[in-house]
Amino acid sequence: MIQVIDLRKSYSEVEVLKGINLQLEDKSQSVILGSSGSGKSTLLYLVGGLETPTSGKISVGGKDYSKLSDGELSEFRNNQIGFVFQFHFLLSSLTCEQNILLPVKIAGRKQKPFIELTEMLAKYLGVTHCLKKYPYQISGGEQQRVNIIRALILKPKLLLCDEPTGNLDSKNSEKVIGLLKELASELGSTLVVVTHDLKIASQFPYKITIEDGQLIR
Repeated sequence: MIQVIDLRKSYSEVEVLKGINLQLEDKSQSVILGSSGSGKSTLLYLVGGLETPTSGKISVGGKDYSKLSDGELSEFRNNQIGFVFQFHFLLSSLTCEQNILLPVKIAGRKQKPFIELTEMLAKYLGVTHCLKKYPYQISGGEQQRVNIIRALILKPKLLLCDEPTGNLDSKNSEKVIGLLKELASELGSTLVVVTHDLKIASQFPYKITIEDGQLIR
């Protein structure tokens, strides 16, 4: 599903990633571990097509990013990759349901079948009562679960999560990680979670440790 070859990323004269080589299988569930500044989030953003590498190759689902135009990469990202960040980035001017359906609208698809999926996932995650509300009217934990539904609404082949429990207490953190793993399994998505939390990392069969821009394990 993911193939990274000699991936390097620099900002000005600072080299953040120093020749990363990595392969992850389709439908696998992995965690990327590392301290703050290790380069783990940068690696995730590059794999998600949110940033451009300084050099090296990234291929996701057989698509070589270097051969895609900006428009083609944006379309691929919207249709095939779901993102869950530490901060939910829900639009305050839209209801939670409208936020969830935004990727559907961008993709130009008919909304009716996705409304049904939204309602099903909302019931599953216990946020049905939030759908008609605006983000500022619900709790942080509820916002994150709405964010997860938005990330999953197009049934992405790849689900990337950057510190998805960073703003949650330990009880809700375990619940969110469990839900991510379960939903990714049901939808057949490859799941990659970035964290510095060893307790969260222990729940994953594949662990990738990055230190000072290099994979050490």
